[in-house]
Amino acid sequence: MTRGDRVIAFIQQFCLVPEGKDVGSSIKLADFQKEFIKEIYDNPHGTRRAILGIARKNGKSALIAGLMLAHICGPEAKLNSQVVSGAMSRDQAALVFNLASKMIQMSPELSKVCRVVPSKKSITGLARNVEYKALAADGTTAHGLSPVLAILDEVGQVKGPSSTFLEAILTSQGAHDEPLQVFISTQSPSDADFFSLIIDDAKKSKDVKTICHVYEAEADCDLLDEKQWIKANPAMGLFRGKDDLKEQLLQASRLPSMEASARNLLLNQRVAQDSLFLAPAIWKKNANTIDMSVFRSNPVALGLDLSARNDLTACVAAAQDDNGIVHLLPWVFCPNKGIEERSQRDRTPYSTWVREGKMIALGGASLDYEQIAEHLRDSLDDLGIEPNFVAFDRWRIDVFKKAAEDVGFATWANWHEVGQGFKDMSPRIENFESLLLEERIRHGNHPLLNMAAANAIAVNDPAGSKKLDKSKSTQRIDPLIAAVMAVFAVSEGQLDESFDATSLIG
Repeated sequence: MTRGDRVIAFIQQFCLVPEGKDVGSSIKLADFQKEFIKEIYDNPHGTRRAILGIARKNGKSALIAGLMLAHICGPEAKLNSQVVSGAMSRDQAALVFNLASKMIQMSPELSKVCRVVPSKKSITGLARNVEYKALAADGTTAHGLSPVLAILDEVGQVKGPSSTFLEAILTSQGAHDEPLQVFISTQSPSDADFFSLIIDDAKKSKDVKTICHVYEAEADCDLLDEKQWIKANPAMGLFRGKDDLKEQLLQASRLPSMEASARNLLLNQRVAQDSLFLAPAIWKKNANTIDMSVFRSNPVALGLDLSARNDLTACVAAAQDDNGIVHLLPWVFCPNKGIEERSQRDRTPYSTWVREGKMIALGGASLDYEQIAEHLRDSLDDLGIEPNFVAFDRWRIDVFKKAAEDVGFATWANWHEVGQGFKDMSPRIENFESLLLEERIRHGNHPLLNMAAANAIAVNDPAGSKKLDKSKSTQRIDPLIAAVMAVFAVSEGQLDESFDATSLIG
């Protein structure tokens, strides 16, 4: 019998289901749980780190409790050792401790060999003097410990690349020859968060001492595709109820505001839960091919979102056809020098998009506004498009206007300033959302618009007004901001408003 077999046998023989409909019965590990355990303990190279990424309600906490007991009083117990479980909140930390203590109380065999101290959230394995503590990031400090095993629960909640709590635990194991770290969690919303980083590192490095199992639905899947449910919920039909999962996903499919949360928690996808601007499914329904003739036969507005000279600048043309459908045509600019480094930094294939002609790389290490104005002037001339309205964010617009005047770009158009605060952006965002819900936008599945739409974060003020927040968005959203401004201009009659010729340029 291998180490993995002994751990599995211990959990299934001595650990009882602590709560729920099967309370009191012997735990029966699912095949995916057995596979994870065997790979941890039967790894011929020895396992240093084990990662399990899985959707909610798939037995994560009970598995953690069972593994902990195997190290406290079971086959993996080591003389005079310490083991810890960690969570980002007191409630989550208490959940694991409570499950483990209930398993002990319900088992005559475990009760004889363990001492539980509820006030300290600690358990002692009496046979080998193993000490267990449940730690929380917002509670007891992790300093001063030296655990041979550390199991971290729901680390997908950690925002950013690390936390002082995690660092204190993960750097405390140096005294042991074979320490083990186990991370069990639903995925983080962002690629830049801790859990995402260790998953990506495990896949990329192929470290033989790292075990990584991630169960997730495909990125652009339909919420109601049951095959995708199983990919993220391997316990479905066992101890993950299918009817409950179906009900929640049906509701999310009807309410766009719930889709992002459902994708993250129920399908284990990297999607921001509570403030994503657009539901992916809604955006996808507006991906039809644009009709270039619409731009030649109807009024055209440009949305312009400038950037720092070493970042992205976006210009999006919008025109509305006779059926009320708004077509979008974007130009996105970036500096030519350092594009590979920026691709790696933003985890976005800028260099590939440049090669495919979806993005324009200009100049050297920084963008030249005159070059941008020239490129836009020439592109619009070549396409036979004459924009008569430019909606712009005021940031550095004085510099760009001078460049536009010098090269003769859009000197005939009405230039209209759009503030980026709640007052100006809220009606534009609401208009954009309404058109998307009515499937009255065509964005042509342009990758830069897709990127921006997938990562834009909307924030609300106390009155319920909205704006897009660049600082909170996980990636660049300049193309979407430009699109929102342009769409409002053509769909809300701004192109028909009279304007003073003196406001054109300068």
